[in-house]
Amino acid sequence: MPHFIIDCSQDILQQRTPDELMDAVYEAADGTGLFAPNDIKVRLQPYQYYKLGTGKKNFLHVFGYIMQGRNTEQKADLSKQICNQLSELLPDISFLSVNINDFEAATYSNKALINPENSDQDRHFGL
Repeated sequence: MPHFIIDCSQDILQQRTPDELMDAVYEAADGTGLFAPNDIKVRLQPYQYYKLGTGKKNFLHVFGYIMQGRNTEQKADLSKQICNQLSELLPDISFLSVNINDFEAATYSNKALINPENSDQDRHFGL
């Protein structure tokens, strides 16, 4: 936790490498101090087929999923920091956007939480 998923038009990868894009998101998230660096996960999904508004040629959107507990100001700052980092890399992009959503702790599960030895329900148990 957290997860950042980058959706973008395929042509964005002609402007910047996947590593440059993912590093920008990772560094922005890490720079907020909201997460342990080892917990941040970033992945990228380019799209070959998409439709945009008239005169628009490309897009990039970051979906951020974080564990509940951060306030609106922290989430807004996270979103802006990611957007700022990507804006520097892609100054001529048609659409660039970021949104942050909360995972609900009560409904979240992972491998650590289902481990029978994890009596404290530590979601980082054994990692």
